[in-house]
Amino acid sequence: MPPLPSFPPIALTIAGSDSGGGAGIQADLKTFSALGVYGASVVTAITAQNTKGVTAVEDVSPDIVAAQIDAVFSDLDVKAVKIGMVSRRQTIIAIADGLRRFDRQAVVDPVMVATSGDPLLQPDAMAALTRELLPLAILVTPNLPEAALLTGRPIAEDEAEMARQAEALMRAGARSVLIKGGHRRGSDATDLFFDGDGLIRFPAKRVETRNDHGTGCTLSAAIAAGVAKGQSLAEAAGAAKAYLHAAISAADGLKVGEGRGPVHHFHGWWPR
Repeated sequence: MPPLPSFPPIALTIAGSDSGGGAGIQADLKTFSALGVYGASVVTAITAQNTKGVTAVEDVSPDIVAAQIDAVFSDLDVKAVKIGMVSRRQTIIAIADGLRRFDRQAVVDPVMVATSGDPLLQPDAMAALTRELLPLAILVTPNLPEAALLTGRPIAEDEAEMARQAEALMRAGARSVLIKGGHRRGSDATDLFFDGDGLIRFPAKRVETRNDHGTGCTLSAAIAAGVAKGQSLAEAAGAAKAYLHAAISAADGLKVGEGRGPVHHFHGWWPR
């Protein structure tokens, strides 16, 4: 018997836990809530981290990851899935098997390195991510270094190279690609969306703040929230870009930790 329709719409995040609350599962669930979507979760790893960096990572066993996936999909009417931190090959395989078991696809954020620079993806997991998850991605959302790693090309320095890498990722199996331009030098932070039919630019000016922890998680979660509410991928990506830009712009209003703080997920509600 299929799950009963639900309100509000439900989105699922499959990602790691951030004990500091700024990224990972915590950022995803905050984003879902801020955008009017109920959030469910599958925890893939537990990290010991704060605004200063990551001090320890412990992966959840693939069997428990699979059990969480089965528990959620067998009961909840999930409208969209977002995949974030998956550091081990066995975990990636368990997630891909679970998505195929329930005939689901996902927004895939290929988290490889933390904002602090700490590596989060084991070397042998790269091939598994490309082989197992990209064919299940309705959208993949790499930043410039991640796109370069996934395609085996130099880090893009202009939009022409970003477009070429987006096309390469689609040839690898993704249905559409959003390459994030926040790592480019200068004042521009334009993202490029490509679905094979055309290229859409999502321009934005860089916000000068060190409180940018969780930006990638937040963007991909916001896209999944839009999909859960029935938006097209392009509409969801545009709305997510606007939401994230506002969250970064309001980030200095939060006083969280002594290092690189989080973006302000609830900028529309508090503080007033």
